[in-house]
Amino acid sequence: MTSPEPDQQGPEDTDALRVAVIGSGPAGVYTADALTRQQRVPVRVDVMDRLPTPYGLVRYGVAPDHTKIKGVAGALRRVLEHPAVRFVGGVEFGSALTRADLARAYHGVVYATGAPVDRRMDVPGEDLPGSVAATDFVNWYCGHPDSELAGFVLDAEETVVVGAGNVALDVARILAKTADELRHTDIPQPVLDVLAASRVRTVHLLSRRGPLQAKFTAPELRDLLALPGADVVVPADQVDVDPTAVGTGTHELRMVARAARTNLRLLQEHARSAPAGRARTVRLHFWARPQEVLGEDRVTGVRVEHTRLDDDGRLVGTGRTTDLDAGMVLRSVGYAGAPLPGVPFDTRGRTVPQEDGRVLDGGGRVVRGDYVAGWIKRGATGVIGTNKSDAAGTVRALLQDAPALREAAPALVPLEQVLDERGIAHSDYDDWLRIDEAEARQGAELDRGERVKLHGWDAYRKIVDG
Repeated sequence: MTSPEPDQQGPEDTDALRVAVIGSGPAGVYTADALTRQQRVPVRVDVMDRLPTPYGLVRYGVAPDHTKIKGVAGALRRVLEHPAVRFVGGVEFGSALTRADLARAYHGVVYATGAPVDRRMDVPGEDLPGSVAATDFVNWYCGHPDSELAGFVLDAEETVVVGAGNVALDVARILAKTADELRHTDIPQPVLDVLAASRVRTVHLLSRRGPLQAKFTAPELRDLLALPGADVVVPADQVDVDPTAVGTGTHELRMVARAARTNLRLLQEHARSAPAGRARTVRLHFWARPQEVLGEDRVTGVRVEHTRLDDDGRLVGTGRTTDLDAGMVLRSVGYAGAPLPGVPFDTRGRTVPQEDGRVLDGGGRVVRGDYVAGWIKRGATGVIGTNKSDAAGTVRALLQDAPALREAAPALVPLEQVLDERGIAHSDYDDWLRIDEAEARQGAELDRGERVKLHGWDAYRKIVDG
């Protein structure tokens, strides 16, 4: 990592509102964007991340074959290259720097740390070897440096994915694709090699509720149904719903999102087509929730209970069960926020308590200078673009507070001084550009397209440490 460089603050910046943004994913970068777009208050924004690479879930959460969504990185890059914005990598909040450290260098702090923790199914056998969080699998195929290559072997012919959101569909799609279909994505080469040797032939996708209550979006569903090398089996009896009845009658039909009509139409159309006999199969199971992960030394299957909605719209079990063979179970039942040292946290909602983006303490009082944006603010809901309006709302509150923030912190020191006193080295935007260039070179050398991601901390350190 680079040593801290002298502060580049010029005379025109002496009156700038100094803001630290913790987290360089979409919520964090959109916060920096909103701060620099407004003209009322001069600002200096440092976007910090514990990794030497920016973009958060755009880089480490979006499936490698979703190239259009990854295009968002271009817009985020332009924000980080704004003269009033600086990327500070390799610095972890709570260990390298505390809130007290940040108070010496900034008028305000915006936490945009996302929701990095997976939710659990809370069923027997969940911790058996072979039962893992889908987030771990996503980190692995997206090349997150914390992910170990040996974490996944893919030697089971049948796999169960639990969940009906976009991440669950991503996971099922990656498992069902061949290595050739993923060759021209940015997936790390060692990961592609493991996928090429995969023995997975059947992927069971479990949804606790019906097709009208599933959380996946129509574009994700279309991508799954259009897999060229796998049959996607949709049970016709489970999607046999009269479209004209949607929005009326029982809870199953009445309490549905508008987009569910499109999903239902796509599923019904697909259910009418016969399997083509392809090498791999994805089987959708609606009204099915895991009751138990089966096995002794490792996963051998999943016991599924069939479900329904009662008259009050609550999910209930029917008592009927089915056992599915599986050598691996990937749970994708939601993300949750993680507590931040010294920052109030709502353990029930798994978010930071807030009002209009201002952090609230246990008594509901505003914590001066502390703000939140993104999933840690509102929970793991919405798409990437949702973070833009969310961040703008937080920035409006911060700017309203600017006079009081200045008055409370009249004399700040440069971040470099704080880092120097703590003996903390950091990486910067130039280091990220070197990583970016190395990945582009690797893509060309392997004849795999625009880029191939580096894999593992050692690869990053080799570049950042020079």
